[in-house]
Amino acid sequence: MLVKEMMKTQLVTLNADAKLGFANDIMYLGRIRHLPVMKGEDIVGILSQRDLYRASLTSILTNWRENKEFLDSVKVSEVMTKNVITVSPDTTVEEAAKIMIDKKVGCLPVVKDRNKLIGLITETDVLQYFIDEYQNKKKLNA
Repeated sequence: MLVKEMMKTQLVTLNADAKLGFANDIMYLGRIRHLPVMKGEDIVGILSQRDLYRASLTSILTNWRENKEFLDSVKVSEVMTKNVITVSPDTTVEEAAKIMIDKKVGCLPVVKDRNKLIGLITETDVLQYFIDEYQNKKKLNA
């Protein structure tokens, strides 16, 4: 199966100038773990929950109000992962899984024409694919 057959195409994205507080709210309310950061149609970074947690590590040492003020003062571009690993829509799901494991990333933006974002595939999508494949083979062998 190809990535384009299972990628998510309805994406929530951020502008690099957005504040971390805003990104945190989006992630929490939307139950989203990865937000592509865009400049026009091009992906310039990705903000993960891990990036956000790392940036807000001060919350352990401070109160909630101070942490919220901190997050509202920091731009996404200061914390996002800039060297984004991407795949094309014609990449196989197996190859995408291998890239995720090798590069230790939880999602892969799907791009065409250099950096034009068209979708996203996550580790959950890949895991679901392999579960479905296993169950289908199990049914055939029953």
